[in-house]
Amino acid sequence: MLYFSKLRIILILLFTLLLSYFSLSNFIKIDDELIKQKINLGLDLQGGSYLLLEVDNNPLINQKLQSKLIDIKKIFKEENIPIKNLKLENKLIRFSIDEKSIKKFEEIFDDDDSQINPYYPKFKSHELNIDIELNNISLYYSDYGMVLLKNASLDQALEIVRRRVDELGTNEPNIVKRGNDRILVELPGLNDPSRIKNLLGKTANLTFQFVSQKKEESFGSEKLEYEDNPDNFELVSKRVIVSGNNLLDAKPSMNNQTNETVVVFNLDRVGAKKFAKATKSGVGRQLAIILDGKIISAPTISEAIVGGSGQITGNFDFQSATDLALLLRSGALPAPLNIIEERSVGPDLGKDSIKAGILSLIIGFILVIIFMIIKYKIFGLIANLTLIINLFLLVGILTLFGATLTLPGIAGIILTVGMAVDANVLIFERIKEEIKNEDNMLVAFDAGYTKSRTTILDANITTLIAAIILFFMGSGPIKGFSITLTIGILTTLFSVYFIARLFTSIYVVRNKHKGQLI
Repeated sequence: MLYFSKLRIILILLFTLLLSYFSLSNFIKIDDELIKQKINLGLDLQGGSYLLLEVDNNPLINQKLQSKLIDIKKIFKEENIPIKNLKLENKLIRFSIDEKSIKKFEEIFDDDDSQINPYYPKFKSHELNIDIELNNISLYYSDYGMVLLKNASLDQALEIVRRRVDELGTNEPNIVKRGNDRILVELPGLNDPSRIKNLLGKTANLTFQFVSQKKEESFGSEKLEYEDNPDNFELVSKRVIVSGNNLLDAKPSMNNQTNETVVVFNLDRVGAKKFAKATKSGVGRQLAIILDGKIISAPTISEAIVGGSGQITGNFDFQSATDLALLLRSGALPAPLNIIEERSVGPDLGKDSIKAGILSLIIGFILVIIFMIIKYKIFGLIANLTLIINLFLLVGILTLFGATLTLPGIAGIILTVGMAVDANVLIFERIKEEIKNEDNMLVAFDAGYTKSRTTILDANITTLIAAIILFFMGSGPIKGFSITLTIGILTTLFSVYFIARLFTSIYVVRNKHKGQLI
């Protein structure tokens, strides 16, 4: 029957009022610590920065092959296989061996348990392909080996980009893969694209290396320029003492003695041990601090640095020191990122989109209200009131969970309005049919709600399944649409079968003797 217990009524009212209260912060200013949170606006509504990044895997391929080259030298030495002209060029490892050793070489490299050339049973392929021409051998990445390398590189780059963006404090950034070597970054509300480009464009590969005591470049040294002065060079040893992999933390600070901005860092146990040993033996020598192949500074070691902490000096202001610390904390990218597309969306465009979305919602809403009142009179008014409450519930849930509203999300809200009206129309038409066969108004109205439930649930569940699929298969604005639609379906079912039914029951019970009510 159309009966609601007092407890049930109280729970419905409390739930409705609570969510409606949360929604109010999006429309009016409320001095309440509890509901400072508002719905986050997406890039298309708020404006911000759009970047499409491409992972440049060429340096990574050469780096991996360089590591393979060292392993090959080691294994050939252990197996007493003479090797000549071992070199890396054009993503190929080339060398020569005598004809007697070729069979032994093939056994080492074609073995399923090979440490140098792993075998992937899933793809029935090794990581490296082998070309043998007489006694000249070439090694290069196979198609499947390249796919795995690129996928691993993209996943790692995606995670590091996400860490760097999170450090900026941007609300609801959208960071997703595009293909097998691209990353899409959308940052709503960020109006400083140069800074984010600078942060994402750096590999952030940090190393500590001694400045060479020799005056001329040799096999074990390389000439590197200073970051703040490209015309100034230092001859640096290729031997890496400590790298960014040993870094635990980094943060900007002030040197009280020199009154300059520095970056303070802490190393892990292994890094601290290596750093202490190197600085102890290198007192009086210059230690170059290198970031992405450029020298930040090269201070002279006055005493051994123990404890695993130190500071990086340079011509830093507080902003550049903060950015450097951010880069070091987030970790080094596996490969450089190239910006192949960038856009800045102005807030004015977002305002126009919001106005257009709200205008379409208002027009649709007004037309629905007029139709429902003309068609169903007092029950149409109940349906319209329920519709307004439904919108407040929807906005309240979006606010509570800190969801991001995009232009497709506004479309989802408009679709919710249509679905809510459809549910009410189905119920009222069913009630009209029941009244023809039932004299008791209470029974007829109750039967109308009960018998229409299956149809309404089927329609909404079907839409809900589609929305869930869109959420998991789509990205960016598509997800925004699916989230809004999903929440809208749930609030619609609640408002129709609890709020609207409550109002209907109150009216019908009080006017059950007036004859035809609908």
